Amino acid sequence: MSVVDVSAVSETGRRRVLAALGLGAFAIGTTELVIVGVLGLMADGMRVSIGTAGLLVTAYALGISFGGPIATALTLRLGRRLLLRLALVAFIAGNLIAVAATAFGVLLAARAITGALHGLFLGAASAVATGLVPAERRGHAVSLVFGGIAVSTVLGVPLGTLVGQTLGWRATFAGVAVLCAAALAATFLFVPNAAGSGSGGLAAQARHAFAPRVLAMLGAGVLLMAAQFTALTYLTPLLEDVTGIPGGAVSAFLLIFGVTSAIGTFAGGRLADRNASGTLLVGNVVLVLALGGLYLSGPHPLLVAVALAAWGLVGMGITPSLQLRVISLAGEGGDLAATLGASAVNAGIASGAAIGAGTVAAYGLAHVPLAAVVVSAVALPATWATRWLRVPATVVGSGETAPGNVVTNTGG
Repeated sequence: MSVVDVSAVSETGRRRVLAALGLGAFAIGTTELVIVGVLGLMADGMRVSIGTAGLLVTAYALGISFGGPIATALTLRLGRRLLLRLALVAFIAGNLIAVAATAFGVLLAARAITGALHGLFLGAASAVATGLVPAERRGHAVSLVFGGIAVSTVLGVPLGTLVGQTLGWRATFAGVAVLCAAALAATFLFVPNAAGSGSGGLAAQARHAFAPRVLAMLGAGVLLMAAQFTALTYLTPLLEDVTGIPGGAVSAFLLIFGVTSAIGTFAGGRLADRNASGTLLVGNVVLVLALGGLYLSGPHPLLVAVALAAWGLVGMGITPSLQLRVISLAGEGGDLAATLGASAVNAGIASGAAIGAGTVAAYGLAHVPLAAVVVSAVALPATWATRWLRVPATVVGSGETAPGNVVTNTGG
């Protein structure tokens, strides 16, 4: 299995590779999130309650959290480029199964399997992206991959929802299958077999990927995501019932959040290359302020819009730094660890949704942003402490090079 040397790939070639990876992430992000817009249609079509249909979201999230690392562990001996292609082929099949499914159980299984492949794809894409560019640009490369996910929330989900409302929910999944096919074609045309971010077999990878330093970083990531999804889960009813935004205008506020999230992702990659640890800490501080602003803004739409914009910029802006820190702290376990970031994000989503639900039940909808502020404030000392995490010299000396300044620049 030959590996392409970074210096042998032209700048134009790298851009094409990263664009292909971003397109794949866009297709996969759309697969994950578009179901939110057609969930009611699916419940009616499959003759189940809306609560039961919601299990399709749960199944996908559990697939990412647990299936992604398992799938990666089982495929460590395969090349990353091959994994990208296999994952996209399976995504096409999973969406076509959804199109043809007549039993809810089949649809549920398809979502769980594609969820597992979601984590596998992001891990392999991160490995290819960071292996293709010089060390000082790895944060930017990761941001282009995760930027595809961010853009899917702005573009893919609304378009998929429109297709579902016009032609039926099965047409939505057929469209996503076509999108995945386009991403698959792009990987065949442009993606070389770039070096991965880890080495060794499963035992060696697991020993480093689940090292305490990596788990500590993942724990901080869970807290950061939980803080956001405590409020994000209930953002629409907050805008409608607390801020008093008319139903038709809510989409404009959601668009503000979506666009700034996409901008934040790409900008966050540049900042990750400068100082990933510092970016996480500053992002956490701004997150506390933005969520606090959302709580204090209450019935003032303009102030709420400003708070949403600030939140969007830092909320997704920290993801490249988080992913880069996890991969670099894992050292030789980088390939396996690359999937754990997605697992942490989904654990944070589930935790945040539960915290938000408990807050609504105990204190009312208006206090949900305050609960999010509390969680983000709890995350702050944990995020600060991760600045001192580093790969032991024995790991770095074994041939693993820390991406950029993620490991070596652990201070301010």
